[in-house]
Amino acid sequence: MKLYKLPNQTLLEIESEFLLGPELDWDDLLGRENLKSLLTKESQTWEKISSANAESLIKEELLAPMGTQEIWAAGVTYYRSRTARMEESQDAGGADFYDKVYAADRPELFFKATPSRVSSPGGKVNIRKDSTWDVPEPELTLLISPSGKVQGFTVGNDMSSRSIEGENPLYLPQAKVYQGCASIGPCILIQDSISESTEISLEIYRNGELAASGKTNLTQLKRKPQELAGWLFRGNTFPVGCFLMTGTGIVPDDFTLAKGDEVKISIEGIGTLENTVGLI
Repeated sequence: MKLYKLPNQTLLEIESEFLLGPELDWDDLLGRENLKSLLTKESQTWEKISSANAESLIKEELLAPMGTQEIWAAGVTYYRSRTARMEESQDAGGADFYDKVYAADRPELFFKATPSRVSSPGGKVNIRKDSTWDVPEPELTLLISPSGKVQGFTVGNDMSSRSIEGENPLYLPQAKVYQGCASIGPCILIQDSISESTEISLEIYRNGELAASGKTNLTQLKRKPQELAGWLFRGNTFPVGCFLMTGTGIVPDDFTLAKGDEVKISIEGIGTLENTVGLI
């Protein structure tokens, strides 16, 4: 079951059938437990439309599939990310921090974005003018209910300034949190688990040509989704649920984003999140 947010309507895909429903209150919707059974019941009166009409609506405009939920993120959950972070922070003396957090029981968790900082599918994500090394971070992103239960998945782009974070780990909020620092979509896959063989891929295009790419899969994710959710909910409450990016295993080498680049992040079974790059 896939849930799409349209400007004035809601689109639900169930086993290749498409149902078009009214505009919903996404705080009320994502703030419920047992979202799958709720949507199954609610959509019984929705209009059935053809796949061609559904694809047309999706291409026309999608919104980020969220209400006022916060987005949080986990770091150093892939060995590839650990290695990259150690390399970029070596001169600042911060390499040991990343090595230790990768092996520690407690994961690295940090606040990523409020809804106003999140770009919709097809919209513009930003790199900072005071940064010299910027990358998209493709991440499986969890939809978590108010009780802390993982009940959905989406594609996430955790835009990051590697130069700012590498200069000093204490600069992490500035490297991660700014206008246009994140994007999620194109939909939410409503289910409580996902296969470890699921593939994540990244493609970056510049002037219409492939400039960088990479692939990984969830077997490389050191911490399980529900484990990360459990840590996030220690000492935190989320009355309307929240989203949690689970870290990246794709770090392009010797590459930095530029204004006008096109970023495509695909997760098997969910879809492709596309954004252009702006400068702020």
